[in-house]
Amino acid sequence: MAEIKVPDIGDFEEVPVIEIHVAAGDEVEVEQPLVTLESDKATMDVPSPEAGTVKEVLVSVNDKVSEGTPIVVLEGGEGSEGSDAEEKDEAPTEEGSEASGAGSETPAGDAESRNSRDSGGNSTSGRDEPAGKRVVVVGSGPGGYTAAFRAADLGLEVTLVERHERIGGVCLNVGCIPSKALLHAAKVLAEAQDAAEFGISFSDPEIDVDKLRTWKEEVVGKLVGGLDGLAKRRKVNVVRGEAKFTSPNELDVDGEKVEFDHAIIAAGSRTVMLPDLPEDERIVDSTGALELPGIPKSLLVIGGGIIGLEMASVYEALGSKVTVVELTDQLIPGCDPDLVKPLAKRVADRYEAIHLNTKVASADAQKGGIKVKFEGDDAPKDATFDRVLVAVGRRANGDILDLEASGVEADDRGEIQVGPDRRTNVSHIYAIGDITGAPMLAHKATHEGKVAAERIAGHDVVFEPRAIPSVAYTDPEVAWCGLTETEAKENGTKYEKAVFPWQASGRALSLGRAEGLTKLLVDPESRQILGAGIVGPSAGELIAEVCLAMEMGADAEDIGLTIHPHPTLSETVAFAAEMAEGTITDLYAPKKS
Repeated sequence: MAEIKVPDIGDFEEVPVIEIHVAAGDEVEVEQPLVTLESDKATMDVPSPEAGTVKEVLVSVNDKVSEGTPIVVLEGGEGSEGSDAEEKDEAPTEEGSEASGAGSETPAGDAESRNSRDSGGNSTSGRDEPAGKRVVVVGSGPGGYTAAFRAADLGLEVTLVERHERIGGVCLNVGCIPSKALLHAAKVLAEAQDAAEFGISFSDPEIDVDKLRTWKEEVVGKLVGGLDGLAKRRKVNVVRGEAKFTSPNELDVDGEKVEFDHAIIAAGSRTVMLPDLPEDERIVDSTGALELPGIPKSLLVIGGGIIGLEMASVYEALGSKVTVVELTDQLIPGCDPDLVKPLAKRVADRYEAIHLNTKVASADAQKGGIKVKFEGDDAPKDATFDRVLVAVGRRANGDILDLEASGVEADDRGEIQVGPDRRTNVSHIYAIGDITGAPMLAHKATHEGKVAAERIAGHDVVFEPRAIPSVAYTDPEVAWCGLTETEAKENGTKYEKAVFPWQASGRALSLGRAEGLTKLLVDPESRQILGAGIVGPSAGELIAEVCLAMEMGADAEDIGLTIHPHPTLSETVAFAAEMAEGTITDLYAPKKS
């Protein structure tokens, strides 16, 4: 008989119990959560230090506990005589510091309990018997760690290989997360300036770059630390070093041999640098820009895509005079022009210059800055910049893994071709995320990672989403999913378009941001949603509703009949649906006969 007590939970005392996971008579395994606690900073599970049968639960929900408080009486476990949680050298994981998307400590349900689909789009519960349980995951970004953790939850023996010191990949360490932290700071500065329009003025801000950089790193550190804890709790073996395939069933990681029965390649991508630029510390990629070495007086951003414009937003808000040069005829190439227009108009008033249909012909590193020459029909004169940011795209890392030794094929762009099950041309090796090509998005990789792990565990699932959202976290934000108008016109897809302008949104007007719009593309016959685009504040949050609608096969009427809170930006989605159906009353737009 063992009395299980609350282990060391740091400096917290009198922490409330918010959930109890077991009852008298339950059989529990080692590390199975017994109760969940919630401090002012995080939630945390208290795991069972041993296997056995629950004799009695000693606490109730809302009880307050501290280190040493008895919570469960356990009997029948090996070595349970006289043992308790205080004798174990493990503390619970603080879930509040876990990476977004990593989820709870509790193993997720089997694929049957998720809305997995077979190739016909139907719910599926089929299984194949896995051949071997040893799984190696190469790369620990959002796709990689998701695959590793899901595989571990399904009972597989997982090794996670990461070439950098910290797990989390580009997204957590030098991409999505730090950039969004800095973009939030930029948004605060921009909103303070905009407030002058309705009578609230502030003095010029004082920007402490060192403190801002430290805050950004603290955000990253909390998320990465949460991942380390999750890996440990799931008994995922993390190996650090450069991975190279030496055979179809073996890796070399800086001299250490790692054998496997199955592999998931999640090695991601890297930034592309223009070949003719000089090597100079003042010429940086997005990683260098996110290090925030200082605020240059002038910044040239080469590339008007999402990454370039996000970093331009940050540095402009911090005080840099920003110039953007883009090779194509619009910002965010590939996005529908009507979505880009409100963004282009706003940044044109804030940036020093935007040059479209223009390329950088040459750059010369001089003592006073980087002197740049431009080419194009409307190319500007030569100019000198304190710093240059190169944001012209990313390249898959399939060319740095010695894939030929494994038999896996990659194309000349370093991309690996996979099927809906994420399987490569080698049946026991899978690939997910950026290394499989566009769209190179973290949220796409995480879902692919789950599919790959579940396939290895014997589940009959595939990756066939109806919508993958893309978001530019600029000001205003631009988001879209599903079919775009540009694509529809190129491939001849029939569609109806419904646009709700935010000038008619009470919430947008009250925010002083009426430049946005919400657009739905609807199938003329079935009335199902084919795609959507939103531009305006929080567009990245709003687009999720349309993604769900598309996954559920909803039509425009379904969205319009769903009661949305008023006044909100979310109701612009419903208004766009009412525009499509001709039922809107907030504008005069009767349905066409």
